[in-house]
Amino acid sequence: MEKRPNFLIIVADDLGYSDLGAFGGEIETPNLDALAKAGVRLSGFHTAATCSPTRSMLLTGSDNHQVGLGSMAEILTPGQQGKPGYEGYLNDRSVTVAELLRDAGYRTVMAGKWHLGLTDDQSPAARGFERSYALLQGLQNHYGEDQNEAYKAAGASSTFREDGKVVTYPKGVFSADFYGDRMAQYVRDGAKDGRPFFGYLTFTEPHWPLQAPPETIAKYKGRYDAGYEALREQRLAKLKALGLVAKDVKPHPFVDVPAWSSLTPEQKKVEARRMEIYAAMVDRLDQNVGKVVAALKETGQYDNTVIVFLSDNGAEGSRIDTVRAVFDPAKLAALQIDNSFDNLGRASSHVGYGPGWAQAATSPTRLVKGYSTEGGIHTPAIVEGPAVKGAGRIVDSLAHVTDVEATVLELAGVKRPETYRGRPVAPAIGHSWVQALASPDASVRGPQDTVAWELFFRRAVRRGDWKAVYLPTAPGGAAYSREAVLPANWQLFNLKSDPAEAVDLASSQPDKLKELVEAWNRYAADNGVILPPAAPPAGAAPAKPAGR
Repeated sequence: MEKRPNFLIIVADDLGYSDLGAFGGEIETPNLDALAKAGVRLSGFHTAATCSPTRSMLLTGSDNHQVGLGSMAEILTPGQQGKPGYEGYLNDRSVTVAELLRDAGYRTVMAGKWHLGLTDDQSPAARGFERSYALLQGLQNHYGEDQNEAYKAAGASSTFREDGKVVTYPKGVFSADFYGDRMAQYVRDGAKDGRPFFGYLTFTEPHWPLQAPPETIAKYKGRYDAGYEALREQRLAKLKALGLVAKDVKPHPFVDVPAWSSLTPEQKKVEARRMEIYAAMVDRLDQNVGKVVAALKETGQYDNTVIVFLSDNGAEGSRIDTVRAVFDPAKLAALQIDNSFDNLGRASSHVGYGPGWAQAATSPTRLVKGYSTEGGIHTPAIVEGPAVKGAGRIVDSLAHVTDVEATVLELAGVKRPETYRGRPVAPAIGHSWVQALASPDASVRGPQDTVAWELFFRRAVRRGDWKAVYLPTAPGGAAYSREAVLPANWQLFNLKSDPAEAVDLASSQPDKLKELVEAWNRYAADNGVILPPAAPPAGAAPAKPAGR
């Protein structure tokens, strides 16, 4: 590459591993499939278990506990509130890739979900983006219905900033279309700028509430009538055929999901409709990726643009049937939510698609978003552009979301500083993909390199093919909790032979488990991970309250 490359980072919100055609799905995603065919698929890519921690690592290359998103701002426990690394926004120890590229002469633009701070000094405009239109919270009504007074009174409205200033989202415009149009316009506006660009396009699809244009939903009518078990089998067969999953892999059993055959005809009808809407959201996201790619080609910038596509976490498996921010029944009624069958998918409906479809999407792996199991952190990723050699390859090396920053900076020829504007910044932990993108013989990490996770007190650590997982009760209520089926002790898995995390080897491989747990403990100490206080031994007398 003779000149510095452009970059376009595209993030889907809660996309399942097998939703795209290139990853075994039946949803129509020709534009992303074309990127996969021309580029590489990262079959070993991992994120955090939920959105804002992932986004903090994507933009900074540092561990989320170092840069302010040790937990989601919405689910901080009393013991975490106010502590370093748990600010709920990108803190002063962070430096974003947008800031570094802007300072190096790049034009930096962003459209979509931010979820890394609400105030002016925490907005994209304050963190390196010269142009931006950002949703500040974690979700929105996809047609802007949450901008009205009823939503504001209920504390359920979303906030948007354009170039740092609070604005009102245009009611009636579907979110994927809006953010796709905005990024396409940024691409066109900068075509004659003379500077390379860094674009960050962060869709809110397919995050709940499930809403999509009716003509796109209609494409999927009847496609899911056989149920989530049939969908899982269909997708797993395609994953095996594509070489993304070994031929002999068996899926992890469904958790907390009734058999499709046990549902009533009316329940099946509603469940299938939810999946139809979800598919339409993914379809519409893909259409807008195509819109931005077309703008790159139209302006002659495509051939020099490195495109990275990823999902921010595993599929959302919670049961969602109302606006969670609302607890007052009177305020809920004022929103006039209508979840009747004929209204599902419209702006006035508000549902999710539930654990059955989510676990079909994460299969063969275990569980979903919110968990440190593979179903929560193993997501699809695609890289295409001038850095890639060997179209259509699958890179199965262990990759992590912090690697994006390292890869971008190396390709841009920008050195990451130890201090930024007079303040020390958190260390980078990502590994560059440049060699792995260029050569089928290169890997991202060696067998002794360690990657670790913690969120909602749930823990995991990976070294080579080995992974240890600890799943205690999560804070924040039922949103990410299935404690009845989750053991609160360390488990050990060999992901090469058991990607479904179905066979616990903790008792048969105690030395390996000890090695990994010690590695996780070092990670926690190095990154300031805050855990709940240890429970007193059984039968111990309660501690006496402090007093004078």
